[in-house]
Amino acid sequence: IIQADDQRLSAMVGTRRHQGVVAKAAALSLARTLDELLDAVQGPPLLLILDGITDPHNLGACLRVADGAGAHAVIAPKDRAVGLNATAMKVSSGASDTVPYITVTNLARTMRDLKERGVWIIGTSDDAEKGLYEGDFTGPTALVMGSEGEGMRRLTRETCDILVNIPMFGSVESLNVSVASGVCLYEARRQRLPK
Repeated sequence: IIQADDQRLSAMVGTRRHQGVVAKAAALSLARTLDELLDAVQGPPLLLILDGITDPHNLGACLRVADGAGAHAVIAPKDRAVGLNATAMKVSSGASDTVPYITVTNLARTMRDLKERGVWIIGTSDDAEKGLYEGDFTGPTALVMGSEGEGMRRLTRETCDILVNIPMFGSVESLNVSVASGVCLYEARRQRLPK
């Protein structure tokens, strides 16, 4: 039985556009379920949650820094977020192929599920009373970053166990989300180094 898609591909063979070679490929997916991923992690998981990132350049840069810092996955909502497109994949410099990018329907519910699995949810906010360097990131941790302009949505913020800020010493009020992700993930990685 030849499927309709196979018939379409067969019709392309030998045309000027395809020069006699046509291949059907399935996309390689790192996207396992979050439960499968957590079950497979050796040691305490380190996750990056992105709430409403709409710029593909920022998403790609966040994936790149997550890979560099050894995060086990990046989690984002399916709606109100850019999604993994060609631009994000290019900016990630290959990290979109190595870091699982898991999209979820309900971010707050996913965060509550992570809490039930013992993951500490740490949100970032410029108005948090506790500084980043006062936090403990040695156990199972999910760092939450808000969108470029608005920050975390209200329900996402309320679902966090604790909020921390990144101390700012210059004249700018905030960092780009990918830079903030790098600062936070590498602080978590520094705390996890053997002593």
